Amino acid sequence: MTERIGDGLVRIGAMTEDQRDKVLQMQTDGDERMFGEIAIDLQFIDDKAILSFLDSRGL
Repeated sequence: MTERIGDGLVRIGAMTEDQRDKVLQMQTDGDERMFGEIAIDLQFIDDKAILSFLDSRGL
């Protein structure tokens, strides 16, 4: 099973579970942007966090 980006960002310590849940709720409420776009706009993460997540997956 592929790890979802929000779960991976929590796993590597880049986001809290509450932050992940806020982004997911925004998507549920109709925000069609990608998870990372929302998280960056909310200043929960930056580009480095996404790169760290990808690196942790060996990508």
